Amino acid sequence: MALDLATVDHLLTTTRSVRKRLDFSRPVEPAVIERCLEIAFQSPTGSNQQGWSALVVTDPAKRKTIGELYLKSFRDYVANPPVPPTYGSDDIRARQLPRVLDSANYLAEHMHEAPVFVIFCIEGRVEQGGVLLQASMYGSVLPAAWSFMLAARARGLGSAWTTLHLTHEQAVAKLLGIPDTVTQTVLLPVAYYTGTDFKPATRIPAKSITHWDAWGTRR
Repeated sequence: MALDLATVDHLLTTTRSVRKRLDFSRPVEPAVIERCLEIAFQSPTGSNQQGWSALVVTDPAKRKTIGELYLKSFRDYVANPPVPPTYGSDDIRARQLPRVLDSANYLAEHMHEAPVFVIFCIEGRVEQGGVLLQASMYGSVLPAAWSFMLAARARGLGSAWTTLHLTHEQAVAKLLGIPDTVTQTVLLPVAYYTGTDFKPATRIPAKSITHWDAWGTRR
């Protein structure tokens, strides 16, 4: 079947981390989440092990607790960023940073209001091995999370890629009954979005960060 490349490219280039445009007042139907997850779990997985899982959180009390933990982590992160940005003043990332921080702060304060959280998990613990195991484990579940975001976007749902809840991973695991043998990865707050569309983001040109055959070699 021939694909409509214009539609596919538009979906891929306009799937944003949605924060301020999440509609917290509109419920999300479980069937929509289930369909997006069916699509998501068609993504690649190392050795076809399919050790992935998704935990959907709709309970208001649990979302409130997770939201409080996320907000605490966010405030700690802003106060003491692990790697302070070193962009030059003319770097596009430096110009975008105030807007990104503003929207991130908004989401942190309103995270619990999102009607659905989806936490993607993988069987095993990354602490048990080196970079190969970590790359393999994360590479076996994170594509599913991105596919979920794409499927959700196509259905009028927004989401945001977040990981700050992992500062309190054990507390979240206890709250949700996640076994100690399972690693949580990304947490996606999900809601319908306001407005009609998104536009491609301003990014560093791909050709300036693409290396051919050796680091630093451009085409």
